[in-house]
Amino acid sequence: MKGVKLEKIVTEFGLTNLTPDIDMSEMYATVPDINRPALQLTGYMEHFANERIQIIGYVEYTYLVNHLAREEKLKTYERFISSEIPCVIFCTEVEPDQDMLDLAYKYQVPTLLIDRSTSHFQAEILRWLNVELASCISIHGVLVDVYGEGVLIMGESGIGKSEAALELIKRGHRLVSDDVVELKRVSDITLVGGAPDITRHFIELRGIGIIDVKALFGVESVKNTQAIDLVIKLEEWDREKQYDRMGLEEQYIEFLGNKVVCHSLPIRPGRNLAVIVESAAVNHRQKKMGYNAAKELYRRVQENISKKKEQ
Repeated sequence: MKGVKLEKIVTEFGLTNLTPDIDMSEMYATVPDINRPALQLTGYMEHFANERIQIIGYVEYTYLVNHLAREEKLKTYERFISSEIPCVIFCTEVEPDQDMLDLAYKYQVPTLLIDRSTSHFQAEILRWLNVELASCISIHGVLVDVYGEGVLIMGESGIGKSEAALELIKRGHRLVSDDVVELKRVSDITLVGGAPDITRHFIELRGIGIIDVKALFGVESVKNTQAIDLVIKLEEWDREKQYDRMGLEEQYIEFLGNKVVCHSLPIRPGRNLAVIVESAAVNHRQKKMGYNAAKELYRRVQENISKKKEQ
């Protein structure tokens, strides 16, 4: 992927294009960060992050307009605009003068405008760029939103992932993706999952075929993206294997360098997968809120043993 098209950024944030004659169809933002050119406007160009989107706010604007003679200002503009920057965005109701626009056309640098405070716009575009340009992989699984917890269900083909998701949908939860889940690492602690455009809102049920969840169950039954909080791996029941029955120690699985809590769930006839997944999601939420049922039981057992020793 080359990056995010500048045209998409203009549309997403409602930016005004002050240089409409510049063709942006093949221009991209490739770095999930921005730069406010402070020292660069004074002439210090070392370590200039020219690959980033450049944002000019009220402070930079007043420096250029009120503190520089026209000749010096033109040199500053030339030095800045000619540095192969992707674009310049003006915030806080300030606009570039004609000299800058002329240089923007000369070096084919889109110059944009937004009527929002610089700090608020910075925060919003940084968040958005981090999502759009995040590292991404595709994995085999089903992602559902269960009581607000993102549960990624994994396992071999035909083990019952889609059937479990369908039962969860009937119980009021929401489908994010079936079969293929696209994972994005948006921060050191957050993974966000979504569906490829071509399969969004569809579920494949062996013996029936493809069903459209949104059409059958309504728009409240689907969701486009969801942070992944918990992974449940379905596997065939193995009598020889020892399964965790207490849950005192968390097990983890790693995606793109981020660790996510993972439970291995043995499958055999008679087990209600939907109820188990619901319980796992609620239990995980309880743990995040500071209550661990396994540790509470362990504490009670230890207290009981101590009391018996004292008697």
